[in-house]
Amino acid sequence: MSEVYDIAIKVISQKGTCEAGHRVGDEWLIKGDEYKTPQGMCIFAFGSLFPCVEVLMYGGTFPWESNPDVTTVACPDAANPVAFELRRLRK
Repeated sequence: MSEVYDIAIKVISQKGTCEAGHRVGDEWLIKGDEYKTPQGMCIFAFGSLFPCVEVLMYGGTFPWESNPDVTTVACPDAANPVAFELRRLRK
């Protein structure tokens, strides 16, 4: 089996009023192969992030990103967007 990486999630921008109360600087950590919404994170935001979390968790990359260990994803609330940085943590 291939290596499974931890993923750090950080709010890097927030506009309008986030109903979940997320603010720039909020952080969460997904350890290895945890498949649950991190405590305190909006489930709708996590639903948007999770496909990208899985890519990074299992060693994949995004060809449009300059850093293979990082990508940015927005929550689905287009009127009050929160942008999250996902970062693969190398062991």
